Amino acid sequence: MSCEQAIEIETLFEVLANDTRLRMLHLIVKEGEAWTTDLAAGLEMKPQAVSNQLRRLQDRGIVAGRRSGNNVFYRLVVILLERALCLIEESNERSRIHNLERNGHEST
Repeated sequence: MSCEQAIEIETLFEVLANDTRLRMLHLIVKEGEAWTTDLAAGLEMKPQAVSNQLRRLQDRGIVAGRRSGNNVFYRLVVILLERALCLIEESNERSRIHNLERNGHEST
C-alpha cells in the first residue's frame, strides 16, 4: 500500500469514526437512498444537523446527492467502498505472501 493510499484510507476511517455518521450510512444503505428529512426522523436529529453530517460525507466522496425538486436524495458511493475493499484485499495478500516467505525461510 502506498503512502497516498494509506492517507486516503485513514481519512475515510476518520470520517467514519462517528456513530452518527455510521447510523446515517446504515439508513442510507437500508433504503438505497434517503433524503435529509427521513434521515433526521430516523436518527431523531434536526434536519440541519443531518445536513451538516451529509455535507462531510459528500465532501469525502462517501455519499452522493441527487436533486429531485426541492429534495436531495443521498446514496452511498459504491466505488469508494469497492476501492477501499480492494486496497484492504491487496494489503491482506501482501501480508499472506510475506508470511509465506518468512515461514519458508524459517523452515530452511
